[in-house]
Amino acid sequence: MRPPAPGFLTARQRRWAWLGFVLAALQAPVSAYLLPDDSWLFSVCVALMVATVIIADDAARRRPAAATNRRVE
Repeated sequence: MRPPAPGFLTARQRRWAWLGFVLAALQAPVSAYLLPDDSWLFSVCVALMVATVIIADDAARRRPAAATNRRVE
């Protein structure tokens, strides 16, 4: 079993975030085509917010682990 990744999302939350991003990103052009108003913009905003969370989690995972038990003399 692999150790948990250092990001703030668990593997399951990360999969759900990707699914939410893909669904919101795919819904935007469909609703823009089908609806006469600009409600598709809400889907774009949701997709961008979820993408921001995924990118922040990626950045946290790529950050080097903090060194513990360092002695300074």
